[in-house]
Amino acid sequence: MKNTYRDKTVSDEVVINAYLTTLDASLFKIIHERYEYFIFNKCLNFTKSSQEAEDVCQDIFLKLVLKLSTFNGNSKFSTWLYALTFNHCVNHYNRNKHINFETNFFSMDQIIDKELPLSKDEHYLDFIKLEKLSIAMNKIPSLEKDLLVMKYYNFKSIKELGSFYNLGESAVKMRLKRAKDKLLVVYNRVNS
Repeated sequence: MKNTYRDKTVSDEVVINAYLTTLDASLFKIIHERYEYFIFNKCLNFTKSSQEAEDVCQDIFLKLVLKLSTFNGNSKFSTWLYALTFNHCVNHYNRNKHINFETNFFSMDQIIDKELPLSKDEHYLDFIKLEKLSIAMNKIPSLEKDLLVMKYYNFKSIKELGSFYNLGESAVKMRLKRAKDKLLVVYNRVNS
């Protein structure tokens, strides 16, 4: 019986319902196997360190065990899991921002000194713009933020986004435009 759940044609929702009913760890392992690569890559995008990404990935799977019963099926499981992963990574990044900043700032100085003809003032202005963009991104709704991150940070195509969100290409383009417009309004408020 358990082997039938390993079949990739069996939906995540069916496997999750079976796991929640039986609490059989082998069923949770199926979900883990289906999404471990995806979650690890998202963590790696945030941490830039494979060892730290592994730690964060484990934290996310522990959180998933605790929160899986709150999945209500209003969206695809992959969308719900992406939001859980993204929010956990953002929280992890914000908790460790000062450490990341000190580490990255040193390496950025090295890059600037060797490769870029930017003055320290120009670099500082770019850093301030990025910081304000980060603040603005955290003030827009998470679905719009996720869409922008997937498009411009993870370089997903319109077609891939349409498949992920179960939308047509024109609907994805419209949502991207609205998200960018909203981000610009919030960004300008942060700057004033």
